[in-house]
Amino acid sequence: MLPRQHRLTRPDDFRRTIRSGSKVVTPTVIVYGLVSGGDVPRIGVTVNKAVGGSVARHRVARQIRHTIAALVTEQLPPEQPTGSCWVVRALPAAAGSTSVAEDVREGVRTIIQRWESQRP
Repeated sequence: MLPRQHRLTRPDDFRRTIRSGSKVVTPTVIVYGLVSGGDVPRIGVTVNKAVGGSVARHRVARQIRHTIAALVTEQLPPEQPTGSCWVVRALPAAAGSTSVAEDVREGVRTIIQRWESQRP
């Protein structure tokens, strides 16, 4: 479970991150990242009905949250701007895949590399 301060909860924050942020598409997820100027990284997860039934959706959401929680506590603070917003959207292929966690890591890594290459 993500600590409360790291959760993205307001629909406007999800919308702003998706529309204005960097986007990386992998086979099982789409990862959006946006530097927002806050004090801690905040993360949101979306899994719609196209992924499958309730059990499949919740399984995928747990996999994503578990991976993201590890990234937030271990990897993100030293590598990225502290005030970033992240949205991870599961694709239908995520339901039967074992590579969801790796795809999330790859998406986050790619966005961070883009941010670093844009820094002066």
